[in-house]
Amino acid sequence: MTGATASLRRTLDGLPGVDAVGLEARAASLGTRSIKTTAKQWAIDLAISMVDLTTLEGADTPGKVRALSAKALNPDPTDPSCPSAAAVCVYPDMVATVREVVGDRLHVAAVATAFPSGRAALDIKLADTQDAVEAGADEVDMVIDRGAFLAGNLDKVHDEIVAVKEAAGTAHLKVILETGELQTYDNVRRASWLAMEAGADFIKTSTGKIQPAATLPVTLLMLEAVRDHRIATGRQVGVKPAGGIRTSKDAIRYLVVVNEIAGEDWLSPDWFRFGASSLLNDLLLQRQKMITGHYSGPDYVTLD
Repeated sequence: MTGATASLRRTLDGLPGVDAVGLEARAASLGTRSIKTTAKQWAIDLAISMVDLTTLEGADTPGKVRALSAKALNPDPTDPSCPSAAAVCVYPDMVATVREVVGDRLHVAAVATAFPSGRAALDIKLADTQDAVEAGADEVDMVIDRGAFLAGNLDKVHDEIVAVKEAAGTAHLKVILETGELQTYDNVRRASWLAMEAGADFIKTSTGKIQPAATLPVTLLMLEAVRDHRIATGRQVGVKPAGGIRTSKDAIRYLVVVNEIAGEDWLSPDWFRFGASSLLNDLLLQRQKMITGHYSGPDYVTLD
């Protein structure tokens, strides 16, 4: 049976409304918690291991992508104890270039389905997905049709996710909600559940091309959704905030929220990722400071 079935519609209609004031207050409260010494060192290494190091620009070149891939594989060449990033995220035409560098040592994620707008016919979206997987992507980041969702055409959104999931085969599917365009927290909750019910392996906040991108309240809400979905179905789904997360302090705030809202099971790159480019540099600088006691110079990290 295709489409947003009566059962799914009952699930979505039965979701409680979001208390926006309470949500934002909870996120603000958790965001003030500090982590010190060895716990901070552990958190920084964990955050590094969760980064989907990303470049999604029209000016991307094979050389830039190779350099970024090498950095994801070995973020700190001076310290072999530094963990690798989780994945490199690129457009489908750059997947083979990434795979040449990382082999099977890192995940390769490709944005697909007419990223970032999602405005294309389904057959084009499916071809985009298949091209990425055939080139070597083992993760696909798709975008939902926000226009269809906001118009109430949940069948179309649901069916496209199901079809892309099938086209992706064994690759993990991350479904980008583009929460900055969904207008309300209630819509974020409904879109999260719709994506999970349609087969998403991860739900992702943003493309990074729209403001606001990832925010702590929206990520908290999505973590509540995956937690409650696992309670209801037994299936665990990951969360990926993307866009606007630039500092170690930001990343640690998110990890605190993950632990407090979803729990320790999500404190793993298998279940939580950061979609970022500049974040990795700050994590490396903070890591070096924790080890040596002083900040490294600006030439310690590469410019992406």
